[in-house]
Amino acid sequence: MTRDPLRRDLTAEVTARVLDGRLPENTRVNEVRLAGELGVSRTPLREALIGLADQGLLVSAPGRGFLVPPLDLEEARRLYPLVAELEALAVRWTALQDLRSLTGLLDECSDEMDRAVEAGEEPSELDDRWHGLLLSRCANPQLLRLIAQTKPLLKRYEVLYFGGVERARESIGEHRRVSAAIRDGDLAEATKWLVQNWVKASAYLGAAE
Repeated sequence: MTRDPLRRDLTAEVTARVLDGRLPENTRVNEVRLAGELGVSRTPLREALIGLADQGLLVSAPGRGFLVPPLDLEEARRLYPLVAELEALAVRWTALQDLRSLTGLLDECSDEMDRAVEAGEEPSELDDRWHGLLLSRCANPQLLRLIAQTKPLLKRYEVLYFGGVERARESIGEHRRVSAAIRDGDLAEATKWLVQNWVKASAYLGAAE
């Protein structure tokens, strides 16, 4: 395996461990143990950790290696509107005919979310898929890269604080309004509902305090 694919895989694995709590907040990453668990040398692992520190998911502490930073609700309140505007910008960077070609898939994903909620299942992966579909035809790779780097910072908060049937149903309704507006050719309305989808999610942070 070449260095770049290995680093991507390690980045994804460490990110998953931070998000699901296997690497809890306020703890130091034990590089020797983690490298052993993952069956890799420390060099590619350290490269992945440096990249995650650059993204803000980890903190590089002189003399202590890499730390998982504490959760910071003020950070989340800054990031949610940022991601909202970045995704809205990505939609504006996408040709209308390309967006319209996605509406059937977007609605199918919303239907799957509905069924998951009714079954008492967690729809977060379907929500991620819906947003990924919406942005999949964006012609600005630099913008997509920025979004991809920022979103994992929010996942830590979603895992701990969000969820519940009421919010899930609200989110599905907002998704459907985005899709309907795109079908009508009204990108201003579509991005309005997209931004509201993110901003409404950030409002649930208040319940965490």
